[in-house]
Amino acid sequence: MTLSFLRQSALGLICLSAGAAALATPTTILFVGNSYTFGRVDPVMSYNAAKVHDLTAAFNALNPSGTNSYPVGTAGFGSFEQHPWGGVPGVFKKMTDQAGLDYEVSLSTRNAASLRGQFLNTANATWDLRGNVASQNWSKVVLQEQSDAALPSGKGKNANLATFNAYADQFERFIHNGAAQTYTEAQLFGSLAACMATGLSSASCNLSRVIPKNNNANANTQIYLEQSWARPDMVEAHMITTPDRTTPNGAPIVDTSSAGGAATLYYGSLAGMTADLHKSFFDKAASNSGFAGVVPVGDAFQRAVDQGLALGQGFYDANGLYVEPSDGRTNLWWLDRTHASKYGSYLSALTLFGSITGLDPQSLGRQEQAAADLGISADAAWALQGVAAAQLGFAVAVPEPATWGLSLAGLLLLGLRTRQAKA
Repeated sequence: MTLSFLRQSALGLICLSAGAAALATPTTILFVGNSYTFGRVDPVMSYNAAKVHDLTAAFNALNPSGTNSYPVGTAGFGSFEQHPWGGVPGVFKKMTDQAGLDYEVSLSTRNAASLRGQFLNTANATWDLRGNVASQNWSKVVLQEQSDAALPSGKGKNANLATFNAYADQFERFIHNGAAQTYTEAQLFGSLAACMATGLSSASCNLSRVIPKNNNANANTQIYLEQSWARPDMVEAHMITTPDRTTPNGAPIVDTSSAGGAATLYYGSLAGMTADLHKSFFDKAASNSGFAGVVPVGDAFQRAVDQGLALGQGFYDANGLYVEPSDGRTNLWWLDRTHASKYGSYLSALTLFGSITGLDPQSLGRQEQAAADLGISADAAWALQGVAAAQLGFAVAVPEPATWGLSLAGLLLLGLRTRQAKA
């Protein structure tokens, strides 16, 4: 077999694959979540935004109240949350394109949004987040809860496991069945006492909630729960700061308000928090067969820490103030030690890519384009791909093709896995 023949064969397979993709119906996927989903800051927040349908951009244009769509901080320094957003879905989209898959990606996100807030549209009258979910017949939907909301009671500022369980199920029914419903949350939680135990008032518990029919409900939609990651700011002792309010060099300013002082801690280790989050998400998926599964992003973060690839402590100095660790390990967290850095968002996208497509994240290779665009080195990208792959059960690293013969074999394998993923 000649080198020319191999090249022609590979080109032929590429053309056939492209032709088949053009005829196929795109896989539509909606990411429902919050700032963990849209990335919170650049370079992730706006990444690949032109290829992602930001379903909240129009809401924000009409009413940005409660968002960070404006500059904050001293003398104009600070962060922005300007639309359109690409975020982790934008990174995911870039990865699916490179894999030869046809995904049409949308997001419905708002900072600090919980699943309950999304379902009941508690933000304001303009932000119809539940309407976004009902706007289309989706192939796949990914649900991301507020960062600490799925934790057991008392384990976080927003810990509310009962509410997470109830509204994950509400979304599952709304997406799959879509029947109109009217209920009170006292009924939803089983009693007034159980409802009030979630922190709601008696009036809220007895308020009639009217949910219109979802005309685009689809029993075949695959719904995934995305497991949140553990937060260093809930583990490591520090002073309360406002990381959005920064000096010109990016150093967070200590909060001098009455809320200042030592931060409340909830866990003795990242691993302990990861274990609780793992249990909450996997228990929910196991209790409701309507979920296609859990995307173990939080477990992937913990794996990176356990393997020594990523930092797991040392995010604050002796005075409890933020520092940027510099021991050579990857930092998966942003300044506030709760949102993901570009490395953490990249690991999230890799874990989503592998979970949803069934493809080994390592198949993307050292020269993966999103990593390069985000300023992540080829070595770091490959290492993070290995973490995601190991977390998803792809135990053996995929070698980089060195010859046209190996390239052809890799193309055949990718085509086979793509067909399996679409089956």
